[in-house]
Amino acid sequence: MKTTKKNNVASVSEQDSPALKELFVDGLKDIYWAEKHLAKALTKLAKAATSSDLKTAFETHKQETEVHVERLEKVFSMIDVKAVAKKCEAMEGLIKESETITEETEKGTMVRDCGLIMAAQKVEHYEIASYGSLRTLAEKLGYPEVADLLQTTLNEEGETDKKLTVIAEEYVNEEAATEA
Repeated sequence: MKTTKKNNVASVSEQDSPALKELFVDGLKDIYWAEKHLAKALTKLAKAATSSDLKTAFETHKQETEVHVERLEKVFSMIDVKAVAKKCEAMEGLIKESETITEETEKGTMVRDCGLIMAAQKVEHYEIASYGSLRTLAEKLGYPEVADLLQTTLNEEGETDKKLTVIAEEYVNEEAATEA
């Protein structure tokens, strides 16, 4: 296997490592499914949220998620692979968990918002792990432009996670702790 150095990152060509490219493409298909389904789920989360800040955060992230889907479609095009989604069991489970929280908490409470933030941050951490790994694989496969696109999404996911933390810490957790 031939490796080259680009920006101090050893890379292999996709011809040298078809198994690595297959793993990369599989990961892209997985996160593509996840993002498409998350966009739908975020609408429900926004409706279920009590605080206007959390509603806005979910609505904003829905718009960002739609851009993430478009960005992934561009990534597929850049590596000459048809954009096909593969069911993401992890995201399906995380979305179900958020639905359970909505069902099991009282409407209009900060306890619900606290639960929704917990569920949303689990989603963000899954996405952060996925995009970080995919970015690294793109670098290894010699796709620097793809790696840059994936890094952009990774940065946005990190910012969403931080926004959710701020909302929780500024008042949601405190108010939830005082509810009967």
